[in-house]
Amino acid sequence: MTWLITGGAGYIGAHVVRAMLDAGEQAVVYDDLSTGIAERVPEGVPLEVGSTLDAERLANVIRDRGITGVVHLAAKKQVGESVDLPLHYYRENVEGLRTLLFAVTDAGVASFVFSSSAAVYGMPSAARDEALVTEETPCAPMSPYGETKLVGEWLVRATGRATGLSTASLRYFNVAGAAAPELADTGVFNLVPMVFEKLSEDAPPRIFGADYPTPDGTCVRDYIHVVDLAEAHVATARRLRETPGTDLTLNIGRGEGVSVREMIDRINALTGHDTEPVVVDRRPGDPARVVASADRIAAELGWKARHGVDDMIASAWAGWTLNHPAK
Repeated sequence: MTWLITGGAGYIGAHVVRAMLDAGEQAVVYDDLSTGIAERVPEGVPLEVGSTLDAERLANVIRDRGITGVVHLAAKKQVGESVDLPLHYYRENVEGLRTLLFAVTDAGVASFVFSSSAAVYGMPSAARDEALVTEETPCAPMSPYGETKLVGEWLVRATGRATGLSTASLRYFNVAGAAAPELADTGVFNLVPMVFEKLSEDAPPRIFGADYPTPDGTCVRDYIHVVDLAEAHVATARRLRETPGTDLTLNIGRGEGVSVREMIDRINALTGHDTEPVVVDRRPGDPARVVASADRIAAELGWKARHGVDDMIASAWAGWTLNHPAK
């Protein structure tokens, strides 16, 4: 099969492209390069620059490149920004998806993997105790970003049922790490690079709220290594190819909660720093605790995360120091 990887020049997308190639699949990258980096695309992999809102461009690429499956990662993904710019997020994430699905089904593409998010859960009831969030946990997103991902799941599933398109929605938990330093996350929007940035400036890392109903008062999250995440995409793509008509919704996490304060302590230890964080106001849209159950993906695909938090931090730090050399 030839897979179109939308957002394939991004941090996660670049890892998915390489995992697909390592598995013997063919890939074409489609990216508007608003946050993606062209140099991340491996030599020999076509890069088509365009927006998912451009119906004609999508149709031409799918036809001309002989696309038989799509992994859709292109989206806006900053929770706080989505609160300020909800119309922009709905346009990019929902209308972009609708436009892409129309092109996909019109061309007879067989398989579609959708990049969703744990943000669809919002503040699950499981957050009040030590239970894990399953795919059956009711969804109540707390931000426009999370809403667009949930609407996207509905749209993907409905399209599959109406057309026979094999579909999967993968609910990512908190992604960190890198397969190689040059593939590391260059954005400063997630916890790990945000802490790195402050440490590099000899400034204290920030904790956004320390009065949550968690053991140490800071948010608790489930962190997943980007390499494990990419391998989950490969396993999902194979399943869709082998079983036409498939409709999957899967968590991608490790089932282990780590608080923000604990994460900062581990980053300090692994990078040789000893910088005490400061507590600032909460960010809008942040739930207290979201930790995945990964039982379903293990049962459905035989997939299980292989990397721990220390691997994520060490590999991400190697990438950070490469991209942000000391002055």
